[in-house]
Order: sequence, then C-alpha cells, then structure tokens
Amino acid sequence: MSEEEDSEILKRADAIQKKREAAKLQQETKKLVKLDVGCGKNKKEGFIGIDKIKLDGVDIVHDLDAYPYPFDDNSVDEIHASHIIEHLKDLCAFMDEMYRIMKPDTKLTVIAPYYSSMRAWQDPTHKRAISEVTFMYFNKGWRDINKLDHYGIKCNFEFTYGYAVTQAWATRSEEARNFAIRHYINVIDDIHVVLVKK
Repeated sequence: MSEEEDSEILKRADAIQKKREAAKLQQETKKLVKLDVGCGKNKKEGFIGIDKIKLDGVDIVHDLDAYPYPFDDNSVDEIHASHIIEHLKDLCAFMDEMYRIMKPDTKLTVIAPYYSSMRAWQDPTHKRAISEVTFMYFNKGWRDINKLDHYGIKCNFEFTYGYAVTQAWATRSEEARNFAIRHYINVIDDIHVVLVKK
C-alpha cells in the first residue's frame, strides 16, 4: 500500500470517528436536564435532585443559597422547586440564578405555602411568605413600568398560577372560593406557579 492510500484510509477513519463523536454528542444533548431544586427526600421522578444535605434522592449536594449553581448558562430544560423558595435567604438572587441556568422558553414550577395560610408561618425556618404578586418582580416589563430597575433583578419570566385549596373550601362554589381567597385566612394551602424564561 502506498503512502497516498495510507493517508486516504486515515482520513476516512478520522471522518468516521468524528461522525461517531458528533452522533454521541447529539444523543447526549437530546437528554433533557431537569432539576428538582431543594428536593430533600422527595425527588421528582426523572429529575436530578439538588439540595444542601445528602439525603436519599439528592444527586448533587450544593448550598442553595450559594451562587452560582454548578450548571452552565442556558443548560437546564426544566426546574421543579417545591417548598424551597420560602426558606432561601435571597429570593431575587435565586430567581436570577434559575434564569441564568434555564434554556429560553423553558419552565420553572414553584410550589410554596400561600401567604394567608398558617402553613406559611408555622415553620420557623421560613424566611418569607409568598403570594401571586411576589412573582411580578421577576417580570422585566412589570419592573420597567414600576421603575424598579434599581432592584438589580436581571431575570425575565412570564408566569401563571393556581392554588391548592384547603379541603374545607374545595367543594364550595367558585364564587364562594374566590371571595374567601381574598377575605379569609387558611383557604389556600399552597400556591403553584409556572414561570417561563423569556
């Protein structure tokens, strides 16, 4: 075999190897990166669990009040954060960090005790109460209208929300529930918010 033939075979082998590597990378990038932030022992199936203490279900041990998190910019496909944001020292920093690691148009689902429920206040490790209006601060358009650029928040989420209504109010009429939500305490246990990165 001549040197030219050897060279041609090596080029073909190299091209085949590069195609294999590219295919492998494509396969790896097709896997969704889904995080359950603050999962504790209740990691959501199919998600990577991240929390500050190594428990069953926690895949990555990381102080949730320490930024940055160990993920690249725009690398996460979905985040679930159930009963964690009320425990954090700096909610604005957390939301900015979620925004940094999320891919555009992906969702962050937040579940937290509602501000008018005893559940928001019973736990001495809770640092804040959460309502639907809390999330307005994480929408750039709303911050601009209200001239809040001095807050230093960088994220921009659109959001929708719903409630986990207490058993006592779940069977009442919608009209009665809506009145109670605005005027009584302990009607809603939790707020469920879905935020989409813009």
